Amino acid sequence: MIKRDLYKKLKNALERQPAVILLGPRQVGKTTLALDVSKNKDGVYLDLESYSDLNKLEDPLLFFQSNKNKLLILDEIQRMPDLFLTLRGLIDERRREGNKAGHYLLLGSASLDLIKQSSETLAGRVAQLELAPLNLQEVINVKGAKDTLWVRGGFPESFIANRDEESYRWRLDFIKSYLEKDIPQMGPNIPAETLRRFWTMLAHMQGTNINFSKISSSLGVSNPTVTRYADLLVDLLLVRRLQPYHINIKKRLVKSPKTYIRDSGLLHALLGIKNMNELLGNPIAGSSWEGYVIENIISCVPEFTTPYYYKTSAGAEIDLILEMPNKELWAIEIKKSLAPKISHGFYSAVDDVKPNKKFIIYSGNEKYLMKNDIEVIGLFSFLQKLHV
Repeated sequence: MIKRDLYKKLKNALERQPAVILLGPRQVGKTTLALDVSKNKDGVYLDLESYSDLNKLEDPLLFFQSNKNKLLILDEIQRMPDLFLTLRGLIDERRREGNKAGHYLLLGSASLDLIKQSSETLAGRVAQLELAPLNLQEVINVKGAKDTLWVRGGFPESFIANRDEESYRWRLDFIKSYLEKDIPQMGPNIPAETLRRFWTMLAHMQGTNINFSKISSSLGVSNPTVTRYADLLVDLLLVRRLQPYHINIKKRLVKSPKTYIRDSGLLHALLGIKNMNELLGNPIAGSSWEGYVIENIISCVPEFTTPYYYKTSAGAEIDLILEMPNKELWAIEIKKSLAPKISHGFYSAVDDVKPNKKFIIYSGNEKYLMKNDIEVIGLFSFLQKLHV
């Protein structure tokens, strides 16, 4: 089993808070991680999509009280939002008894509604963590991991498949399941084929500032409908909106977010890319590498780090800005080339933003300095630097 970076953070959160919500898309490994963390505890696992487990919660208060001294793991908690109110009462009761931490581990595959419900009902009683797909740091000891992870993405079943063809088929089935089963179960009345077309359009526009008016025209639906589709994929933790970094200068800044399919393997499946040869020959390769690097970094940054990008209408651009917990700014340019060259736009953007550190992350392994104290570094070495 691949040890997840989040293991220690999740364990610490359970020792600190009465309840922890672990978010992440389906099949990302939430259940495996939760059961791993609960090995040395007296844990009870319930899948709220299982009829037999749902029957146990016909009287949730009775069930919770009968398992009072156990760690209760509730999977797909967004299916039963009414449980939050019951949990609040039980948490407060146990607090009064002096029993303050490690009672409930709640797993969810949709974020916005769940966060809203939990923050309103369990304010001050819950910690929230997100489990992303596998990152390079977690799999670096697996043979061929560097290329495999980029091509196949970080969903464990896709990554560990015996052959590229098996991995590709798994991802196609994953996409189909989301479109035909999971999303309709969550309520939105969206035609599966229309949402697939939209998702594929986003893949073709990886890492760009998207004009939703053009997409709505192509799909034959209204602008608000397209926005609703995008919000849904963001809520399901499948798409990321990277927000722009704003500073008070006279230059005209691009203010719309950049949109990325979060998992590179899903991106490639949506575009029909099955292996490394097909990827390297595809015009999307540069944008795919950029999104892959960004997701790896965001999954490894210290807590309370905020990611942005920076762009002006004149062409000054920084692919990724990290506002670190100590308020330092790290500017990151992402290049697929083994011999990266710095664009004038990056120099210009650095003059605007004045970051504390500047990096070029490329597909090689060596580290060296370029002019203006810009460090050229491979992705794995940069991920290690985040923990120094």
